[in-house]
Amino acid sequence: MSKGMAGQRRGEWLELMPGKLNPPEHGGRYEAALVWLERELGCPAKLLRSLDAEGGIKLAGDRLRVRLFPPKISQYEPVEQPVRILYEDDFCLVVHKSAGIKVHPDGESREPSLANFVSGIYSLRDEPVAPAHIHRLDEYTTGPVLYAKNIFAQLKLDAAMARKEIERVYVALVEGVVNPALIRINEPIGRDRHHPSRRRVSKAGKEAVTRVEVLETFPKASLVRLRLETGRTHQIRVHMSHAGHPLIGDALYGGSTKLLPHQALHGESLAFPHPLTGETVEVPDSWPEEWDKVRAWLHS
Repeated sequence: MSKGMAGQRRGEWLELMPGKLNPPEHGGRYEAALVWLERELGCPAKLLRSLDAEGGIKLAGDRLRVRLFPPKISQYEPVEQPVRILYEDDFCLVVHKSAGIKVHPDGESREPSLANFVSGIYSLRDEPVAPAHIHRLDEYTTGPVLYAKNIFAQLKLDAAMARKEIERVYVALVEGVVNPALIRINEPIGRDRHHPSRRRVSKAGKEAVTRVEVLETFPKASLVRLRLETGRTHQIRVHMSHAGHPLIGDALYGGSTKLLPHQALHGESLAFPHPLTGETVEVPDSWPEEWDKVRAWLHS
C-alpha cells in the first residue's frame, strides 16, 4: 500500500485518483482497477470480491470510486453518555475508556458498556455508523480504545493487530522498588485452574513478552512504563506480579487496595498504521487525575 494514499469521501463512496491503469492481459481498465485496489490500496481480497459483486466499484475517466461507507446500525443499544474522543476520521475512532467500564457487554452486567456509549455518539449525530473495537482493555484499566468505522478499516486494522503493528504503551504504579535491570519479562501465561478469572505464569501457557522501563521510584513503589510484544489476558498484571511487583490496587494479583480500589494501569498512548494511508497515527491519553494524589502519598 502506498504511503500517503489520497482519497476524498463523497457520501458512501471513497473517490480515488489512481492515475494510469494498465489493463491486464485478459481484461480492461475495470480489471486493472481491481488489481490496483488490491495492490495499492491494500483492499482485502474478500472485501474486493464483495464490492465487485455488489456494484461497489465504479470507474469513470480518471476517477475510481469505491463504496467503503455503506450505512450500518450498531448492534449495541445507544446510550448518550459523554465520551472523550481522542482521535476520529472517516475510518477510525479512538476514545478514552474510564475505570469501571467494560469495552463491550458481557451478558452478566446490566451496566452500559463503552460500546453503548460509542453507539450513542453516532445516534446523537444521526449517523448510520457502527464502529467495531480492535482491541480491549480490562474493566478497570483506563486509556485509549481503537475502533474501525467501516469493514475496510476493520479488516486492515485486524490484520495490523495480528502483525503486531499496533503499539500500546502503558504506565502503571506498582508495589516495591523495581530494579532498572528489569527491562523485559518473557514468561508464558495460561489460565489458573484454581481461579476462573485469573491467569498465571505457566510453562504450558502461551508466549507473553512485556518490556519494562522504570520512570520513577518511591520509598515503597515504582512508576513504570510498559510495552506489549504480545497481548495476553491480564498480561501486565500477571507479569508484574510474577516479578514481585503487583500493581497498586490489583487485589486479584496480590496488590494492596489501600490507595486505589482497582489496578493502577493506564494506556498512555496508542499508535497504529492508518487503514487508508499506511501512515502511523499516534494518539496519547493523559494519566488519570486520581494518580496525582496517589503519587503525592507515595512520595511522603
